[in-house]
Amino acid sequence: MSETIGYIVGGGLREGLRVRLTVSADTVQEGAFVVCEHSRWRYYGLITDLQLGATDPRFADEQTDRIQPAIGRALHGKTLFTTMAMYTTLMQDIGPDYGTPARDQWEDERAEGKIQTGPRPVKTVPAHHAAVRLASAADVAEIFDGDFVLGHTIEEPHHPVGMDLKRLVKRSSGIFGATGTGKSFLTRMVLAGVMQANVAAALVFDMHNEYGFSDTDSDRGVTVLGLQDLFSAARVQIAALGAGAMVKGKSPNFTLELSMRDITPSDIYLLGDAINLNESASNVLDSLYNDFSANWFSKFMQMEPGAEDVFIDDNGKEKRVPAAHSVEYWAKDNNIHPKSATALHRKLMPIFRKEYVVEKSNDPVKMLVDQLENGKHVVLSFGRYETDLDYLLVSNLLTRRIREHWIKLTEEHKAKQAPAPRPLMICIEEAHKLLAPQIAKQTAFGTIARELRKYYVTLLVVDQRPSAIDDEIMSQLGTRITGWLGDEDDIRAVLSGLAGREQLRGMLARLQEKEEVLLLGWGVKMPIPIRSRRYDKEFYDEMRGRSHRSSDPTKKRDFSDLFG
Repeated sequence: MSETIGYIVGGGLREGLRVRLTVSADTVQEGAFVVCEHSRWRYYGLITDLQLGATDPRFADEQTDRIQPAIGRALHGKTLFTTMAMYTTLMQDIGPDYGTPARDQWEDERAEGKIQTGPRPVKTVPAHHAAVRLASAADVAEIFDGDFVLGHTIEEPHHPVGMDLKRLVKRSSGIFGATGTGKSFLTRMVLAGVMQANVAAALVFDMHNEYGFSDTDSDRGVTVLGLQDLFSAARVQIAALGAGAMVKGKSPNFTLELSMRDITPSDIYLLGDAINLNESASNVLDSLYNDFSANWFSKFMQMEPGAEDVFIDDNGKEKRVPAAHSVEYWAKDNNIHPKSATALHRKLMPIFRKEYVVEKSNDPVKMLVDQLENGKHVVLSFGRYETDLDYLLVSNLLTRRIREHWIKLTEEHKAKQAPAPRPLMICIEEAHKLLAPQIAKQTAFGTIARELRKYYVTLLVVDQRPSAIDDEIMSQLGTRITGWLGDEDDIRAVLSGLAGREQLRGMLARLQEKEEVLLLGWGVKMPIPIRSRRYDKEFYDEMRGRSHRSSDPTKKRDFSDLFG
């Protein structure tokens, strides 16, 4: 049992409890996990504020060095004191006193399942003068009982905080933080935990080539293991765009190419800002698809803008008309303004010239699905294709088709014709480019986030600008792991849709930039700031040690227990 640090002097459910400290103020800090026990209830909460008080303001104004030492010591803690705000989030029934008939009856009812004894949302308050203490290791283990440790409590001694990864992957999640706060390391650790526990297949769209192969940490000058080097190629496959592509000078396990037949007008709509589409482009795209169906992109790009045929009319004058293979000829034949058609052709040319966009290719989705369904995880590195155009086109096109495949698997499962599909978690960086308000409802990612876990597919959203992500999408993110954010709009966005936003706002704003993160939402029973682990040898050894004891990840299993 931890030492008592204070007692309740006021407050309420909405504004939190006021606690008068009985220890020096500098021995506690904002964000500390605290516990209060009264009667048969145990209350769990966080310190959200510390304030200096005085029963007589005259003594607060007078400097203590001008008062006799004995009197000064007597003033502190009595006339001069510190109060803290305790934000209570959970309460737990701990039963009547031991040795009483009521306790025996309570134990019997608990054994029969008639009494809920686990933590539940707080519904009442403790009495005045109920003692408050720092959480013990047992308290932390009771609330944060997952077996994947992302970090430790910020107060000493630092107790491990466990996350339930099965719960994490049941809904889309987010990792946020300003640039330089360690989002990539947090993401690596979460992905490693998911991969090691085999609670979901992970598909990582690695825009900056950070997750697959090992790299050097520029701050510490040490080698940082990539996910394949951490788990081996037998469990993590590296894919790259384009035949013969390399990633950091290394050969990937396989390469992907996009067939022109796979590109739909909707994929082009999403590239509006990247290729500067105007309003007339939608009419041209619709006409192309109506005319050529799935071959529209190939047929259109084979047309030649400005191509003309020359002939001599009856008066012997030279005439020029659009050639049959020209963009203008097709436009005239389909009642499309020629300038609109030629403008679209010019704007689509950068896509047509991409080396990974080919006339015909092996089905890239089938290549990915074969890996993901059979116990492996895939990191798709973009290599030298790091523009927004590449990222938007490839990630949305592949995700759209992969989601369609998982929908088919889920429907077969619900019809009792097949086992539940392996849950899939898709990790996207720079998420605001794919989930901005103007396009979120059109992307496959926006659809997945709104569907929650309906088809066994969820997102892991990684971003430094959460305020640029659609509000509806942010509200659907279950678990949020966030580092320091300097912008007030970003803080508001991360806390959207959560209880206790006002109490958590200041705590989030005052996190240390690289060492602390705030866990909140679906994946943890209550919000808590933690001192994050390092992605280092100790972590590697733990992941590898566990993986040696885990079951064969490639073995077929029924995943209905995870999402059922």
